[in-house]
Amino acid sequence: MDSETSTGHVTRKTVLRAALAAGMAAPAVLMGVPALARTLTGDEAPALTPACDDGDDPTPPQMEGPYFKPNSPRRNTLNDGPGTRLTVSGYVFGRACRPISGVLLDFWQADVNGAYDNTGYRFRGHQFTGADGSFTLTTIVPGLYPGRTRHLHVKVQAPGRPVLTTQLYFPNEPRNTTDSLFDPRLLMTVRDAGGGREAAFDFVLDVPQTPGPTPTPTGTPTTAPPGGTWTAGRTYAAGDRVTYGGVGYVCLQAHTATAGWEPPNVPALWRVG
Repeated sequence: MDSETSTGHVTRKTVLRAALAAGMAAPAVLMGVPALARTLTGDEAPALTPACDDGDDPTPPQMEGPYFKPNSPRRNTLNDGPGTRLTVSGYVFGRACRPISGVLLDFWQADVNGAYDNTGYRFRGHQFTGADGSFTLTTIVPGLYPGRTRHLHVKVQAPGRPVLTTQLYFPNEPRNTTDSLFDPRLLMTVRDAGGGREAAFDFVLDVPQTPGPTPTPTGTPTTAPPGGTWTAGRTYAAGDRVTYGGVGYVCLQAHTATAGWEPPNVPALWRVG
């Protein structure tokens, strides 16, 4: 399992996150890059969220708890009351380290006093990952209530796949050592920022994906015309439409096609449409 500590060693996940944030197509970054692991910073070095690797388990599940409510509003901002501002960001990957677009993330949490809104939808909301597999949640640091450490609840579901129900935790919380549900693999990376806090966490879902390809030979690729049959070696732009195996697909992010990236194999690049 590949990890990063405060020694300055840069992991492959660090490179991937930086490239995604810069707007690069994830598959281009992943060319020739094997297993990836979640970036860690700070003093605490717990067991990692499983490395994004064909041989490792996905992000572990946890109990739903008694306060989940379906039909939350679609929104990524849950600033429904007083408290310390918290921004959580990250990516959702499949088993071959490829980001997954259109993943549902349904968050719910306690307010600053440790209470859940069971009549309405305060501090509840769902969103979907973007074309690059990213998500951002703006909320507050949840309060404490008896028996539990500080945490966020979330359900994560890739299109057409089972739901992962789990919880996210904060490092250096005194109650982490006494909460029987606490799992260090679910620790977020958290830092202070501008009077609030910023957190990062990457989910790895049990979604089969084609392993990362080897780089294609250098040279000038052929630009794909709109429509037509998917062809390896052509450059596709977001929004381009192709057919493959008699099925139509829409390109989600710009890339140069290569063998192994046929539309059914890479949901991060193509969706049926």
